[in-house]
Amino acid sequence: MSFAMQCSNYGYGYGYGYSSFCVPRQFTPTPLSLPLPLQACQWNGFKSQPKKNQMRVFCGSDNQSSNLTSQRKRRKVMEHICLLKAKEEISEEEENDMLDYLYTTQYQMGGIIAISLGRVSAQNPDHYTHAVYMRFQKKENLEKFYENSFYLKVLKDHVMTYCHGLINVDYESEVDDDMIYIFRKGEEFSHGVEFVLLISFNEGTLGNQAEHALASLATVMLEFPSLIVQFTQGLNFNESSKDYTHGVVIRFRSVEAFEIFIRSQEYKDVWISKFQPIVLKSLPLHFSVDPVGTELM
Repeated sequence: MSFAMQCSNYGYGYGYGYSSFCVPRQFTPTPLSLPLPLQACQWNGFKSQPKKNQMRVFCGSDNQSSNLTSQRKRRKVMEHICLLKAKEEISEEEENDMLDYLYTTQYQMGGIIAISLGRVSAQNPDHYTHAVYMRFQKKENLEKFYENSFYLKVLKDHVMTYCHGLINVDYESEVDDDMIYIFRKGEEFSHGVEFVLLISFNEGTLGNQAEHALASLATVMLEFPSLIVQFTQGLNFNESSKDYTHGVVIRFRSVEAFEIFIRSQEYKDVWISKFQPIVLKSLPLHFSVDPVGTELM
């Protein structure tokens, strides 16, 4: 088995439905049409956003409190999410090739400080099959990434050959100014579940209401330090993906931790009370991450 494929666990299969597993059953998002599949030349659209829209990250630990979190020194990071729609006839060998090359991009260009990827573990309404998460040091690194010749060749020869659509979401966040949490290294990040949540807020609620909803979600996540290693959230500034206004990435400690949180009454309550009234649509999905080494770079 190739190295990149070790990053995804296919055992957590497609038996769980979207409405009953990833979001509360009571929520029925307003259907919106999706954009046409993006071409490589369209992937580098950026627009600066006011700093007030920046969201912070919190890291789970058994003795954590919100007061301690707010006093920690922070480091800005850029989060990148790419969701892929693989062709139905893709073989295991072709899938290995695609994920291997995507994983290798971190060694071919500067600025990528963390990466995880894998096959989506449950059905989702938009039929995305694979997810790639990357963290960049600066926005300039992310912009150069979209234009990098090696990455463009990977997309052409090893991704779009096997896929018929994708979407990119990028946002700025903050993490604790500590190598473990910046680079997502060490034992806590060597395995678990990566949960990606894309949200489209009603345009009239993009100010205080949306920020209040996200802050409420952050408060709930802080109540589960034994389940969550780290999470970030922020305003999407990628001009090529207008379907979603915000992105959220949560690293859970295990599949069991993910299930406990998603099925918890606290999560369901905050979604129904804070998000449901102001969200046009959402896309939740997750993939498993297996150990690939724990040494710091």
